[in-house]
Amino acid sequence: MAVDEVPGASAYVVDEAHSANVTIDGHGIVTGWNAGAEVLLGYSPTQIVGQPAAGLLAEEINESELRSLTRLPRWSGRIALRHRDGHRLEVKVLAHARAPHRGRPGEWFLVSALTGLQHRPDDDALMTQNNEQAAGYLMATYDTELRLRRANEAVQRALALSEDDMRGLRLPEFLDHPEMERQERSMQRALETGEPQVMEVYGSAPSESREHAWSVFLTPLKDEDGRVRGVGTASHDITEQYWARKRLQLLADASARIGSTLDVTRTAQELADVAVPEFADFVSVDLLPSLDGAHEPPPGTGTPRGPVSLRRVAHQSVIPGNPEAVVAAGSVDVYPQGSPPVESLRAGHALLYQARDPAITEWAARDPGRAANLRDFGIHSVMSVPLTARGATLGVVVFLRHRHPEVFGEDDLMLAEELAARAAVCIDNARRYTRERTTALTLQRSLLPQTLPPQAAVEVASRYLPAGARAGVGGDWFDVIPLSGARVALVVGDVVGHGIHASATMGRLRTAVLTLADMDLPPDELLTHLDDIVDRLSAEGNVPRRNPGGAETGKETAGDVGATCLCAVYDPVSRLCTIALAGHPPPFLVTPNGTVKLLDLPVGPPLGLGGLPFEATEIELPEGSLLALYTDGLIESRERDIDAGHSLLSQALAQPSTSLDHLCDAVLAALLPGRPSDDVALLIARTKALDSDWVAAWEIPADPAAVAETRKLAIAQLEVWGLADAAFVTELIVSELVTNAIRYGEPPIRLRLIHDRNLICEVSDASGTAPHLRRARTFDEGGRGLLLVAQLTAAWGTRQTAQGKTIWAEQILPQEGNT
Repeated sequence: MAVDEVPGASAYVVDEAHSANVTIDGHGIVTGWNAGAEVLLGYSPTQIVGQPAAGLLAEEINESELRSLTRLPRWSGRIALRHRDGHRLEVKVLAHARAPHRGRPGEWFLVSALTGLQHRPDDDALMTQNNEQAAGYLMATYDTELRLRRANEAVQRALALSEDDMRGLRLPEFLDHPEMERQERSMQRALETGEPQVMEVYGSAPSESREHAWSVFLTPLKDEDGRVRGVGTASHDITEQYWARKRLQLLADASARIGSTLDVTRTAQELADVAVPEFADFVSVDLLPSLDGAHEPPPGTGTPRGPVSLRRVAHQSVIPGNPEAVVAAGSVDVYPQGSPPVESLRAGHALLYQARDPAITEWAARDPGRAANLRDFGIHSVMSVPLTARGATLGVVVFLRHRHPEVFGEDDLMLAEELAARAAVCIDNARRYTRERTTALTLQRSLLPQTLPPQAAVEVASRYLPAGARAGVGGDWFDVIPLSGARVALVVGDVVGHGIHASATMGRLRTAVLTLADMDLPPDELLTHLDDIVDRLSAEGNVPRRNPGGAETGKETAGDVGATCLCAVYDPVSRLCTIALAGHPPPFLVTPNGTVKLLDLPVGPPLGLGGLPFEATEIELPEGSLLALYTDGLIESRERDIDAGHSLLSQALAQPSTSLDHLCDAVLAALLPGRPSDDVALLIARTKALDSDWVAAWEIPADPAAVAETRKLAIAQLEVWGLADAAFVTELIVSELVTNAIRYGEPPIRLRLIHDRNLICEVSDASGTAPHLRRARTFDEGGRGLLLVAQLTAAWGTRQTAQGKTIWAEQILPQEGNT
């Protein structure tokens, strides 16, 4: 009796003589010949291996047909062969083309069955048994009314129902699950269309608590005439593949969603949001409180023995309101030694716990709130994963399950570690950026004017907004600089780029502007000097680095420096404003009658190009005019073009406002409803005019005898202004400055007194030669006048004019004499 005839036989027996196997190389030479081939054709392996296969053919094969066969991966058909004894055989052959492999040339593998060619009576029984007993496949058949007729043993085991229990019922009737309604609709489509359907179904069988994923094939069952007589279902458990896909999808979501900003709290919350509800039912993210400061955490993943303090940064739950949270967001909690967070921090890797583990029960015993959560929510599985990045410990993330029926497994532990690792890098990046940004902002704000100096030429209000997190700190600045003759300089600038380097460059340029303005340079000359300074800064940033041996190793990373700047000088006596631009947006002017216009001014090149001229424009402003100076971050953005920004700014400036501060706020609200993508500096100035009654001027003859008369004129004017107390000092100043102008200057000579917040004395002449303060020797007859002026006044200086020069001196008036 053969083995396959023995009931219950399970031995694996293969008799090669039951099929003929032959291999033929690419040249048509027989390279393999088994016992079945010897039975079929009568040749032994030693007689045929190495011989041409063509000698076995009973008739020749057309050469073109043979070439076409070589291009096929497989061929099946009948071949006429010649037996060793000479008789002809018609043999059914299946030929497989084998590709070259590991240096072995390609070949053909031919097989032909010798036994089992006819249908046997027990074949149908085997097929039926396979359908009923197929391992891993739930197979069932339904009639055209979608009533169950047959179900294999796998279905009966999974549903804990016998075939008789289910026969005659619809699928949703014997398995009450929402997914069954969806599967029945697919079965209906199979009946109606006659086409197979494929779907995935998710849920748990009544006999199991663990959720499964099933790949379901729905086949319309047809008779010999093609009529659909029912539907067959074959469901294969793909739970492991399904969860593998879910894990990969979760990692993909984590890569896309975690780290969308450079904010530590937001990044931690993104980690919690990604994990809930797909992976866990509750997630908490706690960081070490030491990260709150500006210092780097110490390297290493271990923590000191004993309790550990952690700050709750984020948490998320499947239940609204996060009722599982024992610690409020932002609060610090002390985790005892032996608790899962502390143990995972100390171990430096993720730890997996079940609710009955001693670490959980002991921790709960010491904390009534956590004990209540374990009991009330039915928490059954816990994972604690440390957050580490660049060798430093940042904190810990804890994953809980209470609604998911499955406990965490080793695959979940690996996934949790991967999620935590990705989030830790993002949190560390955000933490580092926050620290560096805070440092840069502190530097930048220390470089900007803390208070605007008092002056009478204009009323001013200003705003500065740093850029959003991703852009980094920029180099925008503004200044209000009092000048001689009651004038004022209004300056707004913008250094190209962001970061500490841009802020430091801004500080250097602002210092340079203050120095140049103190020299009383006109705006166009000031920008020319500033352009030279920017050019030198660029050269410094590109100086080649050299090693100790002197060899060049590259250039500094500071790179080229670029900036834009607007400088405007306003004189309240003449109401003239002189403006020059270096690649900067022009200002808006709002006249007292409410007309708003963008000033049409020549825009010079940005600072740093070198050697190109700047042009100044002089305009007369009515008293009470508004000048709005700003950087490009106010009007430019990704959402709108510059024309739209100009339009919005014009509309905002046209609105009535109770004060300049309120107007600044209204402008920012209209143009920057959110966080700006670039730094923004805004300076709004309302011009004032000095009444002619507070200015006195005289033409002075170039005659030394005119000095005495000039002193009398000045003293008389002080009497009119009620400044008799200042007469003595003023008389000395007028006498010295007018005498110097007559002696060393050129006519015309002019004296002007300005009664502003202080008393200003100016003497102008046509000579461009400026006086120098020097210390006179004992027997010198002159040289003491300017030294005396410097000692008697708060400030003095010289400014060049188109007609020559002006020497000025300013006295501080008593408080009650101020206007």
